[in-house]
Amino acid sequence: MALLHITNPQRTLDEKYNQATEVPLSEITSGYHAERFSKILVRDNRVYATLREDPDSLLQSYKGAESIAQLSWNDPDNDTILEIENREATHLFYAILPDLLFFLLIVAGLVWLFRGVARSQSTALSFGKSRARIADMRQVKTRFKDVAGMEEAKEDLEEVVDFLKHPKKYTGIGAKIPKGVLLVGAPGTGKTLLARAVAGEAAVPFFSIAGSEFVEMFVGVGASRVRDLFLKAKRNAPCIIFIDEIDAVGRQRGGAGFGGGHDEREQTLNQILTEMDGFEQETNVIVVAATNRPDVLDRALLRPGRFDRRIFVDNPDLEAREKILEVHSRNKNLANDAKLRDIARQTVGMTGADLENLMNEAAIFAARRKRKSIQHQDLVDAVEKITIGAEKKSRKLTQKEKEITAYHELGHAIVGHLCPETDPLHKISIVSRGAALGVTWFLPQEDRFTISRSKFLDEICGLLGGRAAEELIFGEITTGASNDIEKASQIARDMAMRYGMGNDDLGPVAYGERQGTMFLGVDPSITRNYSEEKARQIDTFVRMTINEQYKRAMAMLRKHHSTMGKLAEILLQHETMSLDEFLEIFEGKKPANAAAKKTARKSARS
Repeated sequence: MALLHITNPQRTLDEKYNQATEVPLSEITSGYHAERFSKILVRDNRVYATLREDPDSLLQSYKGAESIAQLSWNDPDNDTILEIENREATHLFYAILPDLLFFLLIVAGLVWLFRGVARSQSTALSFGKSRARIADMRQVKTRFKDVAGMEEAKEDLEEVVDFLKHPKKYTGIGAKIPKGVLLVGAPGTGKTLLARAVAGEAAVPFFSIAGSEFVEMFVGVGASRVRDLFLKAKRNAPCIIFIDEIDAVGRQRGGAGFGGGHDEREQTLNQILTEMDGFEQETNVIVVAATNRPDVLDRALLRPGRFDRRIFVDNPDLEAREKILEVHSRNKNLANDAKLRDIARQTVGMTGADLENLMNEAAIFAARRKRKSIQHQDLVDAVEKITIGAEKKSRKLTQKEKEITAYHELGHAIVGHLCPETDPLHKISIVSRGAALGVTWFLPQEDRFTISRSKFLDEICGLLGGRAAEELIFGEITTGASNDIEKASQIARDMAMRYGMGNDDLGPVAYGERQGTMFLGVDPSITRNYSEEKARQIDTFVRMTINEQYKRAMAMLRKHHSTMGKLAEILLQHETMSLDEFLEIFEGKKPANAAAKKTARKSARS
């Protein structure tokens, strides 16, 4: 009886199958019927027969497409073992694998192509869409209570927020909602902070965008974005739109002398003008804009009906600076000796951003000194670092240079102390800071909004005290007074040209037309509108004023020559001198107590 085994082995043929003798298929068929083979293996289209007499001998032949039945190898009385290895499925997979991979590659390419087309169509359709961001009330944590030192500005903006929340309160008596509010002020005064506070307080949608995001290289895109922005705002009315740095798009139209004639920018500005005061009325959309360049804005943008309110955000005064320091110290651990009032007195002219940076620098000083809280000395050191510069311990001066620097700074201190209109002396140091080899620090006790002619003259005299001390002690002058001379000359020139404080020949007349920025701190360009004769008179006044104040400073120093020598010895020894130590030698005044003197000396050394 024939035994039929169907297997599917995974290993390759043995070497003896590879060395089998090739014979015709008919010989294997006849050998099967004659029962000469002990085993016949059918592998794909090949047949391998093992002889009974010699098991190591193999015969092989090509089977073709005939089946077992067609070859008559299915005799039940034949005991020849017949094995069939089925490897067609494996060969088929490897045969179609390249075609399958090629097909998948084509499909992936088509998918990528269709997605690219979809993206390009989406970009083309959204190119003119507004990029304004809608403020999430849950994310905006700033409130009006977090804004210190701008009470008048907050009042105006609180009215705007209240108008949106309770419109009937105002419309009932005929009041109209403001179309726009323009925040104007120097950089760092808190214009964007006020806008964030409005977003936090208002229970209405708040759209924020920068002026530069409107302008593109393609004409018409900016105007399209403006239309889309106001369309979204009208759908969400009542709401607020905040445009930061509006001068990027709202510059004066009409020529290169007024900011250029870029068609795209002007079309964008025209669209803003139309949207803010067009035919549509009662849209309940308020535009809040911020800029530090109000001098370049188009007049049509500034007129009532578009920006009804213009809020000036000034530098904070003494009370405001103290409140700002309190706000920025909420999340910091202050020591009990930290006196924010004293720090506020020492930071005249600083903006809110400067004061925030000051508190951060003080925290860094405290961490560097491994303290758990910010002490008053850390705050003082932070003020000195920001206003004067960091100490340059690597700058090594010769003994001669130290002596010149010490007498130079003492010249400033003595003359400034003797001039009645100068600010009180605070500290003298010959430690290099920034670009200066030494510093004499005068601190105002209060904010000043007007300056008298006598104060200008005393300031010039104090500035020239350093150069006078060098000439008096060493008989020569150095380049250390170059910056002092520049400042003194500029004060004298401003007295003659801007403030009408010159002599009788000049009179109360302003000379030169100033064109430039109001809040960026850049010296404006001056157009000359006076004759050569007036120019000579201005130069004469500046020279005479400088010479007179220089002689005045020299006379003061000659009178206190010996005292200046004693002060110089102490200053060269300790490198820093406080006001109490200066007064103790200069006027014979003792400090309030010995502990105060010791503390002052310790602070100076640190």
